[in-house]
Amino acid sequence: MSNTRAVADWLVAGAPGATRSEEVLDMLCQKLVAAGIPLWRVSVFVRTLHPHIMGRRFSWIPGTAVATSEAPFEVLDTDEYLASPVVHVYGTGKTLRRRLCDPSVSPDFAVLTDLAKDGVTDYVAAPLRFTNGEIHVVSWTTREPRGFTDAHIAGLAVVEPALARLAEVMALRRTTRNLLDTYVGTHTGERILKGQIRRGDTESIHAAIWLSDMRGFTALADRLSPTTLVGLLNAYFDAQVPAIARHGGEVLKFMGDGLLAIFPVADGERAAACGAALDAAREARSEIATLDRSHGIEGVDRVRFGLALHVGEVLYGNIGGATRLDFTCIGPAVNLAARLEKLAGELGRTLLASSEYAAFCPTLTPVGRFAVRGIDAAQRVFGLPEEADRGP
Repeated sequence: MSNTRAVADWLVAGAPGATRSEEVLDMLCQKLVAAGIPLWRVSVFVRTLHPHIMGRRFSWIPGTAVATSEAPFEVLDTDEYLASPVVHVYGTGKTLRRRLCDPSVSPDFAVLTDLAKDGVTDYVAAPLRFTNGEIHVVSWTTREPRGFTDAHIAGLAVVEPALARLAEVMALRRTTRNLLDTYVGTHTGERILKGQIRRGDTESIHAAIWLSDMRGFTALADRLSPTTLVGLLNAYFDAQVPAIARHGGEVLKFMGDGLLAIFPVADGERAAACGAALDAAREARSEIATLDRSHGIEGVDRVRFGLALHVGEVLYGNIGGATRLDFTCIGPAVNLAARLEKLAGELGRTLLASSEYAAFCPTLTPVGRFAVRGIDAAQRVFGLPEEADRGP
């Protein structure tokens, strides 16, 4: 047997010296080669919990950087995937080996034919069993003329359970990050991972505030089928969320057809945060204008939305019940943004901004002074110059 026990112990210890998945695989393969196993290409296939990605593959070849690729869910229906050794191992839970150096062995998977052309003489795909019963896969290949020896195979078998444990830990960390990024946002997720999980953990920050909703949503909900309505909402949010993210903002909450986002003020640079939010607003406005017939939303002639922009101090953090928290922002500044969003609908405007916000965005033009419910003083509001013909 190849002496791979020390390699397995290194994995059990958490792979000291490696922090990323790519580093773990690179160091693992180098250690196995040093232990006498003549590896060529090694790949680890790990399924993941992500809204767009079915799984990831990490591949090592001597002398090159570890390559990482992601497979979307659409791959699940392809013939190439369904007829792959990986799916075979998923289904059987057993190790698959093909000694391609043996003339009597006929490649029964398309990938084996390709590997044989690359000089691979032996192929092993083994299950990596997670503690929850999931099966993931590692594949080992060699170009050694006679393939792997029995000692090589036994040495790899010693390492595989330890690799499964470490892969599971790293996959859980990645899944946690994916879920937090998906459901609460990247910046908020970082705060939660750093321990800001107690109710009342809040801080005052300055931010540009984005509050938008779809005009006429209630009427649309009454006449569209649930499936069509969900499709419309997803397309509508897809027209906003990427623009917000590209310009440094973070979506905090979806409220039916409403969206609350913030653009944190860094180092007191309110002008930068306000400018970024306005750029995102213009992009979202353009994207929403293309939603109608171009996206084939049956029964919808025109998608209209309203957006309010304000800048100010907000209380940002954990608020909610003892066992169900929401990481959000509240405060008078958010309340004013909500009032301006309603006012935008009354005035037939796509976008309204507060005077505080407009002070940092001189391209916005005055719309007028208006009484706003819940606020004593009338508010001066500003809008896009291209919407000036809509009047106050």
